[in-house]
Amino acid sequence: MQTPATPDMRPANPHFSSGPCTKRPGWRMENLGDAFLGRSHRHAGGKAKLTEVIERSRRVLRIPDDYQVGIVPASDTGAVELALWSLLGTRGVDVLAWESFGGQWANDITGHLGLTDVRLLEAPYGELPDLGAVDFDRDVVFTWNGTTSGVRVPSGDWINASRQGLTICDATSAAFSQDLAWDKLDVVTWSWQKVLGGEAAHGMLALSPRAVERLETYRPPWPMPKLFRLTKKGKLNADIFKGATINTPSMLAVEDAIDGLRWAEDIGGLPELMARSNRNAGVLANWVEATPWVDYLCRDAGARSNTSVVLVITAPAFQALDESAQRAAVNRFCGLLEDEQAALDIGSHRDAPPGLRIWCGATVETADLQALTPWLEWAWTVLSQEIEGA
Repeated sequence: MQTPATPDMRPANPHFSSGPCTKRPGWRMENLGDAFLGRSHRHAGGKAKLTEVIERSRRVLRIPDDYQVGIVPASDTGAVELALWSLLGTRGVDVLAWESFGGQWANDITGHLGLTDVRLLEAPYGELPDLGAVDFDRDVVFTWNGTTSGVRVPSGDWINASRQGLTICDATSAAFSQDLAWDKLDVVTWSWQKVLGGEAAHGMLALSPRAVERLETYRPPWPMPKLFRLTKKGKLNADIFKGATINTPSMLAVEDAIDGLRWAEDIGGLPELMARSNRNAGVLANWVEATPWVDYLCRDAGARSNTSVVLVITAPAFQALDESAQRAAVNRFCGLLEDEQAALDIGSHRDAPPGLRIWCGATVETADLQALTPWLEWAWTVLSQEIEGA
């Protein structure tokens, strides 16, 4: 059995990880030379850097002027947990889960906060739950884009504009690549490490006036960790939303976020970021349509992510394997590409069905995805020969 010849061209940048994601085109460590290092982040110079991240984020994402925007600890996960601990408990909660993170938020709400009036609206990987079943008299917790499933809500049309509860949205793999319906969202969280390609450790939190009102009129019954405290003496701690972070941030990561935001503004802001992601996802869409052994995990084209593209191998020889053998085969597939430095970190999330997950966010160059698809074909040819010869 002859090993097929490798393609002539490799992607110039083989980084297709879904988080942390590839750095912006042209990124160099030297770009961070103005970082406010070795100084207090509470000094005016450090605070100015933090404020710059907040204000540039507001501009690029087109966040309404009356929303509060702040930098919080522990990446998007910390931002979501902060919101759950600070805001839930006064109403019943609907939690939407169609991938691993939605399931985690549901577990935290019931298992750690101990709330009992909780409805879990679930769907298997590759599908959305029934959005029409959501009760907006209750608080609603959901991910906008399921990073581990490749499934996103198609818009904010399903959210009731006259809702009584709060909508708490984990938007980390949607922000900067998808059009968030800000008028329908009361709490939005994201991180720098996704579409901006920034460094991890810090999260971002945006609060609507309705969310601020909840913070100032409701006191949760559980002890509040210091890292989650958004109020002081019953009022919003406004300093957090002016660059005074709850704990000490990495000013190197802050500088990297500024670099990513400047790049985003320079190329045309949110419209161009979304266009880049759509073009990238389109490369894979064309390839999938022409390729018999692969398909989307999400069968509904209107709900497919344009950032975290999740694919399954449909070839009968692969499908005949048990799940353990399928995961081993995917690892082999990814290992072949990694050995050739053609693609790095494109295996599906450990909780998702065995398959591929290829990041198509705005920092990825379209030419690299175009160069990737022949390598995917090459790796499948090698793998299918090994499966058939086993």
